[in-house]
Amino acid sequence: MAMLCLQLTANSQSYFYNERYYDSPVLTELGLSIGAMNCLTDLGGRSGTGKKFLSDVNWQNTRFCAGINFSLMYKNLIAIRVEGNYGQVTAADSVLEHNVSVAGYRYLRNLSFRSIVLEAYLGLEFHPLLLVSTFRENGIALSPYILAGIGLYNFNPQAKTGNTWVNLAALHTEGQGFAEYPDKKEYKLTQINLPLGVGLKYELGPIINLRIEMLYRILKTDYLDDVSGSYADPRSFYRNMNPTMARLAETMADRSKELNPLLRNTAGTIRGNPDNKDAYFSFNVKIGFILNRTERY
Repeated sequence: MAMLCLQLTANSQSYFYNERYYDSPVLTELGLSIGAMNCLTDLGGRSGTGKKFLSDVNWQNTRFCAGINFSLMYKNLIAIRVEGNYGQVTAADSVLEHNVSVAGYRYLRNLSFRSIVLEAYLGLEFHPLLLVSTFRENGIALSPYILAGIGLYNFNPQAKTGNTWVNLAALHTEGQGFAEYPDKKEYKLTQINLPLGVGLKYELGPIINLRIEMLYRILKTDYLDDVSGSYADPRSFYRNMNPTMARLAETMADRSKELNPLLRNTAGTIRGNPDNKDAYFSFNVKIGFILNRTERY
């Protein structure tokens, strides 16, 4: 009987997180996050020709973001996560004001935008160190991980004229949706994105953990900033919209003349680069609460 009790005790250890808490093969976690969001679009950028990824970011455009998430984690190795986030992205050609390189053209373009971003995504989180038996059997407080998923996000690019913020999508600033430009389709303000990220998780205790995470969103649109291809013929605005909207569209589509009244961009000339899709990304600090790791009595 004594031997049986010892065996049961030994076997039961796999269900204990430590001497005070029971564990579970599947942990449920609720988390909150705050951080910073930025974007990579046709607007602004660094000196010279356009660069790739973070080397072209204007860090002064970083804005606040926040979110909430819920996850199911199996044996601290792999997790399914549902997350919702709020943030803002912005960019402006004016950051290149004192640039005399080829980027000076972008300054003279004089375009800008801002947009609130609302997103929800389903992600898969993987902790590779837990594949190593030493870490899996002994447990680790600090665990790097990778994350990938699919999401849905909403945006609405705006630009300011005077003291008024104007919704740009409704103005068809590049002639999107006009019969004159059959290759330019209107863009939807709610679209799919593909989040990819890396993070570092640290267990502060049995029921609370802290994470640092970077998440990059691959987009299928080049119109996050309402800039993609070429300038439209201003006359097309008046053929397709009422006079009030047409005048506003003409103003917002070509803003070079605000810097120099003699500057005009000819219809068909480059306004943006449609070959490079836009993207946005965030750096977050997350705090997580384990809901089903219970105290032993």
